[in-house]
Amino acid sequence: MLATIERMEILDTADELSQMILQSEVVENYRKCLYKMQNNEETQRKVRRFTKMKDLYEEVQRFGRYHPDYKTVMKEIREVKREMDLDDHVAEFRRAENELQDLLDEVSHLIGHSVSTNVKVPSGNPFFSSGGGSCGGGCGSGGSCSCSA
Repeated sequence: MLATIERMEILDTADELSQMILQSEVVENYRKCLYKMQNNEETQRKVRRFTKMKDLYEEVQRFGRYHPDYKTVMKEIREVKREMDLDDHVAEFRRAENELQDLLDEVSHLIGHSVSTNVKVPSGNPFFSSGGGSCGGGCGSGGSCSCSA
């Protein structure tokens, strides 16, 4: 493939855009929250406990309700997940993660639709999947979502 000046300009602009995203407040907040979550011993204890229970849960799922520990494991996994989800550092990280995802969805939407309104931009955000022939994430082009794919 030949490198044209136009392609090189597009690549340079893409690099500039990625640097602006990496230097944004949203990404900085994400990194800060990730650091806090990874370096808090109590939070990490909850995450490790959940991970261990998740492995047990997956084993129980293989046999379903016929597994001898089914009820115990199902109850415990909900309690452990709730404990982890209610941790301040985990909750703060999840909010930062969602903000970053929203930013990336918005950038993808703007880039895709600057090319053509018919460009389908995958997004889990229903704000971006309405109108303009855009197809939101998860439809699989099966037609059940009424998109034009």
